[in-house]
Amino acid sequence: MAEHPHAALVRKGFEAFSRGDMEALRALMTADCTHHVPGSHPLSGDFKGQDAIIEMYGRLFEETGGSMRSELQSLLVDGRGHVVATHRFSAERKGRRLDENGCIIFRIVGDKATDLDECVEDIDRSNEFWSA
Repeated sequence: MAEHPHAALVRKGFEAFSRGDMEALRALMTADCTHHVPGSHPLSGDFKGQDAIIEMYGRLFEETGGSMRSELQSLLVDGRGHVVATHRFSAERKGRRLDENGCIIFRIVGDKATDLDECVEDIDRSNEFWSA
């Protein structure tokens, strides 16, 4: 059975992110897409629009000296425009390491992502890692 088109879109996004291909990522989201990052740290919040999202991704790579990895584990699709992508996230920053499970809930309209709502395994650990 062929992969659902929404799952294929999200898979392409994870592959582009892993390569650091921001232009490929930009092509997969609407101009007004929003990425919601949980927590109370300098990289949390709502990033609205392709430019704001791409800039935030750049900051993630910069803050971790390029050590950040997001390994896709599974994709769950409802056929109505939602995809839940579970992944393993790891990074090093300022002598600390973060290695935990996470997920992003994608909203797909047509053939582009319009909303990304991120969840992390341990919000306190995530806040500590990105804050200091």
